[in-house]
Amino acid sequence: MQRNDRLAALAAALVLLIGMSFGRFAFTGLYPLMVADNQLSVEGGSWAASANYAGYLIGALMVGVLPAVSSRTLCTVAVLSTAALMAPLGLHMAEWLIIAIRGLAGVSSAFAMVAAAHWLIQDRRNQNGAPILFAGVGVGIVLSAEIIAAGHAAALSSRAIWLLLAIIALGLALLAMLMQARAERLPPPPPEPAGAALGGGTSAPIRAGRLILIYGLAGFGYIITATYLPLLVRTALGGSIDPVHVWAVFGLGAAPACFLWHALHVRWGTALSLMANLLVQAVGVVLPLLHNPAAYIVSALLVGGTFTGTVTIAMPAARRVAATVRFNMLAIMTAAYGVGQIVGPLIAAALYARTQSFDAALVTAGAALLVGGGLCLLPAGRR
Repeated sequence: MQRNDRLAALAAALVLLIGMSFGRFAFTGLYPLMVADNQLSVEGGSWAASANYAGYLIGALMVGVLPAVSSRTLCTVAVLSTAALMAPLGLHMAEWLIIAIRGLAGVSSAFAMVAAAHWLIQDRRNQNGAPILFAGVGVGIVLSAEIIAAGHAAALSSRAIWLLLAIIALGLALLAMLMQARAERLPPPPPEPAGAALGGGTSAPIRAGRLILIYGLAGFGYIITATYLPLLVRTALGGSIDPVHVWAVFGLGAAPACFLWHALHVRWGTALSLMANLLVQAVGVVLPLLHNPAAYIVSALLVGGTFTGTVTIAMPAARRVAATVRFNMLAIMTAAYGVGQIVGPLIAAALYARTQSFDAALVTAGAALLVGGGLCLLPAGRR
């Protein structure tokens, strides 16, 4: 990539770091502290998580009907609103207000995901920057998790840590806005020829409808592990380490893996690389069935190392087929992912109520990923 392309990729990665890692995934690390500080009940935390997933879906759908708003403007809205919605969590407030704020934060996260991907891949025509873009999520998970761990070690309350995260997010938001402005001083490269392929030489793209379905199954498959794995690991390790460090392991797997999956996408094409990604992810999802600490840690690395890889492959693939549909392909892809994330915990909760175990939910999630991987191999002419 040219220097300006790298700058654009880093700016977009910062948008995702703020909107996804701080605005969305930091709640995973802070949830136990919020319960311990009586800021939130266990049941209230479940409602807050569900509200966030629903907000993510709503935000993705909103982007789909806001074609007149530029991607860069949406990036600005996403990062500033994320910081603004984190700050109130540093105050004493009713539980229903926390749930409502988490729902609005989900909208901001969806804006960040769709707008950053669209700005970099579509507007700046920089699909080679996709691994840097989506690595921002993993880097942000590690950064926010370790800030939370440091705050906890310093005896800060969950409210104080939310305020600290909000201040840091605001500073990063201003930096991202400046970097985007600088990147746009140069025009994007000319459009690629119609039908140009990313990797695989003559590889045919996966059709839009099937790609959306596969992406929705991926959202369902990963979210159960991402929601419940920290709890399972904390139980297995008996409180010997701060549980938030386990969430950092998830991010450590996510950040570098984007580059691996992008390289495989270039070499193998969309269908084969996406199939491999979902199969590895399925293995990571079902590993906790072994019920030992090592399996949980490897699961965190494998699922963390593939869920951002799925996005790294799928979003550029969506750009290839965007011209064949009449809707915002990236927005609908994000919405499908959001549906999967809402349905996943609901099914997990229902199965847990019947079995008092997450084993059945993990098997169901792994099966969904296997189905998604199988759909990747359907002939190109079939939907």
